[in-house]
Amino acid sequence: MTNFRISEAAELLGVSPDTVRRWVDGGRLTAGRDAQGHRVIAGADLAAFARAQVESADGEGRSSARNRFRGIVTEVRRDGVMAQVELAAGPFRVVSLMSRQAADELGLEPGVLAVAVIKSTNVVVELPR
Repeated sequence: MTNFRISEAAELLGVSPDTVRRWVDGGRLTAGRDAQGHRVIAGADLAAFARAQVESADGEGRSSARNRFRGIVTEVRRDGVMAQVELAAGPFRVVSLMSRQAADELGLEPGVLAVAVIKSTNVVVELPR
């Protein structure tokens, strides 16, 4: 079974290691100890916790799109017809191409909080190297 150290779990969940420690200390997330005495979280427990976090955050609206990334707009490039909008969602960069009119109507500018909603028929999953 895969185990994750506190820092690894924090990176995967997009929070600080201190937050993960508080969740463990508060009983929200189960952790054990490895042979060196470091706290570790079982992969299955971390996955269940992450899923519960996502499900509680998804309750805002109803949509067939399941991939939602909340982030901050970092850049907006506009031309006559189109706009390219970049968001930083945790450690991830999400780029969207949309009409300039849509970007203007949404008021998208650097610093604005936004949610990237992604629906795709082709998603590639890779293992880290």
